[in-house]
Amino acid sequence: MKKNKIVGLALAILLSSQVGFGQSHSIKKVKDIIVYQDTLFYNAFPSVIKKKDGEFLVAFRQAPNRRIFGTEKISHVDHNSYLVTLKSKDGEQWSTSPELLYAHAFGGSQDPCMIQLKDGTLLCASYGWTTVDKSLEVPEKPLFNSGGFTFLGGYVMRSTDKGKSWQGPHYPVNVPDERHYDPFGQPMSAYNRGALYETKDGRVLWVVAAHDRPGKTSNYLLISHDKGLTWTYSGVVAKDDKISFNETSVYETPKGDIVAFMRTARYDDQACIARSTDGGKTFKWESMGFKGHPLQAMRLPDDRVFVVYGYRHQPFGIRARILNAECTDFATAEEFVIREDGGSWDIGYPWSVQLDKNRVLVVYYYNQNDGPRYIAGSILEVEPQKGK
Repeated sequence: MKKNKIVGLALAILLSSQVGFGQSHSIKKVKDIIVYQDTLFYNAFPSVIKKKDGEFLVAFRQAPNRRIFGTEKISHVDHNSYLVTLKSKDGEQWSTSPELLYAHAFGGSQDPCMIQLKDGTLLCASYGWTTVDKSLEVPEKPLFNSGGFTFLGGYVMRSTDKGKSWQGPHYPVNVPDERHYDPFGQPMSAYNRGALYETKDGRVLWVVAAHDRPGKTSNYLLISHDKGLTWTYSGVVAKDDKISFNETSVYETPKGDIVAFMRTARYDDQACIARSTDGGKTFKWESMGFKGHPLQAMRLPDDRVFVVYGYRHQPFGIRARILNAECTDFATAEEFVIREDGGSWDIGYPWSVQLDKNRVLVVYYYNQNDGPRYIAGSILEVEPQKGK
């Protein structure tokens, strides 16, 4: 009898720990929503903002659903991929007809990464792919080819009228370590997927990626002093002999540290963080101790930092953590599982926005049972820190 009681107690403790594992007590999911779904299209890679007039704007990449035409393999690259937007007054009910943000003249556009500056200017970073003849391949100016497509490099679109119209593309500078050229024979313009950030002193930070060696990328910092019109190269954010650093969101803490949340390759899918305590001149990186990518960070009303990321391992889904204001407790911060019902690894790329004082909307792309990809969202209640 005593043995049975001990076994029963141990089982109860185990079950209670499994129920609570990874679930932050300060986060509660209200509901999941569908932002946009159309089975004719492959909808993916969203970002979202709340404009100064209170309207919400989501941007995402839309391409044909090639399975309709008999293609079995899913591809993230398509000549007919465009950047589109939807609007919402409350973050729950969204417009049903996407509006064109930008269609690249020479190929498909990817991953619209949208932020709002303090003066209301909207920036949207993206990059593109095209196809070229093999005759353009010359050893002294190597192209970046992948899956039958050739990389065009990155660019930035700008809007000064709340997203009604967009100007650009504005091309950033080349990263000195980048070994590739674009199809026009010019040094590759910098690029990346992830959130840019406007600092307290008005600089706009952008952590970009570059191929410093064949098959390997590292991260670097670009800075704009004119609200995204032009960019200057600052320096290395994270580089390693074997590990690749790529998709990254950047953030400034209340004390002024610059923090980069980075996706990796050849590092067991470990999320990594890089920190600068000198305004972005130098960085030191380390593992965050968990899997997930890519990451996006948002400041909560109480100055804590809401970090959200995709989880492309079974069970496929979306996860989040809340870090302290200076982002120093990433190793111990509780993980909250927003969703774990994804139909395959092809999901994620979440982006968050504050709905009101206590609620957060996380948007991402999703599928169930490996069906059509669509833009989904989850509304969460985030309990404020006591005393804040």
